[in-house]
Amino acid sequence: MSKALNLPEKGSKAPEFTAIDHEGKEISLSDYRGKKVILYFYPKDLTPGCTNEACDFRDNYDSLRSDGYEVIGVSADGVKSHQKFIDKHDLPFTLIADTDKAIIEKYGVWGEKKFMGKVYDGIHRITFVIDEEGKIAEVIEKVKTKTPTEQVMELMNN
Repeated sequence: MSKALNLPEKGSKAPEFTAIDHEGKEISLSDYRGKKVILYFYPKDLTPGCTNEACDFRDNYDSLRSDGYEVIGVSADGVKSHQKFIDKHDLPFTLIADTDKAIIEKYGVWGEKKFMGKVYDGIHRITFVIDEEGKIAEVIEKVKTKTPTEQVMELMNN
């Protein structure tokens, strides 16, 4: 079991990736150069905390876009699971199917977790805000699942 997470630091270049989105299309982080990106990692589609988080980004999506942000969610779930999640909750943003955990590992969000007395390895809920030049502007390790948009905006407006 792994112990500490090895997250990219604020101010460092965001790890580049190319992956498959919920529609089966290939996308790369470099496609978003010139825009601010909220890249959020979450454990599992259609679970309570992940649904709260995704729906908060959905409810604030128009205002995030008008502030120049794109939202991208990443989990190890597959394309079909992501599509179900999007359809059920009318999510307007991209979800990446990182089934081989390549991006999850590049960003260091895979590690030891504890839940109900059990210890296991899994995806940590962590959000990275990436600036227009592809640098990490913020790393949020303690994500508030009900108000992640507010959390991002408070950090970015300070």
